[in-house]
Amino acid sequence: MTIEQIIVIAVVQGITEFLPISSSGHLILVPYILHWPDQGQFVDVMVHVGTLFAILIYFWRDVWRITLGGMELFKGKVTNDGKLAIYIVLATIPAVAFGLFLKKFGFGDLERSVTIVAWNTVLYGLLMLVADMVGPQVRTLEKMTLGSAMIIGVAQALALIPGTSRSGVTMTAARFLGFTRPDAARFSFLLGIPAIAGAACSPWAKRSPLATPSQWMRSTARYSRFSQVWPRSPF
Repeated sequence: MTIEQIIVIAVVQGITEFLPISSSGHLILVPYILHWPDQGQFVDVMVHVGTLFAILIYFWRDVWRITLGGMELFKGKVTNDGKLAIYIVLATIPAVAFGLFLKKFGFGDLERSVTIVAWNTVLYGLLMLVADMVGPQVRTLEKMTLGSAMIIGVAQALALIPGTSRSGVTMTAARFLGFTRPDAARFSFLLGIPAIAGAACSPWAKRSPLATPSQWMRSTARYSRFSQVWPRSPF
């Protein structure tokens, strides 16, 4: 991997993560369009770490309140922020379960398919349009329920297939459930914190649920070569 490819991938990730389009899908399209070698899932996960920090910085007040609310639960005090913390944790489970399912039944090869990225981009774009047209804007985050959170969590699980925007599909589900646009986006990004953090930690632990052993070894080898080249870079 060249420094130029790293920079382009980082820029694409930074732009697409905060739009309702698939950042992972665009990270697959970049090497395909520019005729570069695929950077692998490891690099994809690492650039997601950068956007994770951006989410934490932007939503630090919400994260702080939710953290305090979660701590209050251990004291037997249930607050709205505490319930939101529970909803986020439980709504993350479907993505973990779906990732393990894809790994177990050998669907990992689909994850970097340009064809799947293209079709999912079109499909979920149209679905978001319909949701925004027909979904009422009457519910706020304070009216989140466990059932609604789990539905949004199931939607998030679909984002394990590139071309399906994690933020886009969760906002689409929230809009169908009647949440306002701002609160749909807010819950989407808060829900993404444990999902992105878990994906970032997985390469150092037991590998990503979607990564096959061969993909893991290729990604690690690419990272090692990049680490050797970096000190000689003019940047």
